[in-house]
Amino acid sequence: MRARVERVLELIRPAVQADGGDIEFVDLLPDGTVQIRFHGACVGCPSSTMTLRAGIERNLKNHVPGVVRLESVD
Repeated sequence: MRARVERVLELIRPAVQADGGDIEFVDLLPDGTVQIRFHGACVGCPSSTMTLRAGIERNLKNHVPGVVRLESVD
């Protein structure tokens, strides 16, 4: 499951990088929570929450069975 999460994040990463940011996969918890860390322009960006929920989390849930939520960690 971890490898599938990493593949989905790799597909999303270019779109985030195009806006001057980046995402780092941190961990996959046993309860299905995926932890990521924002870098660059994403840190402190008011749109990062929307990107997190509407973009990254939705894609992970659609493509990786078992993912229940996504959270950003510092």
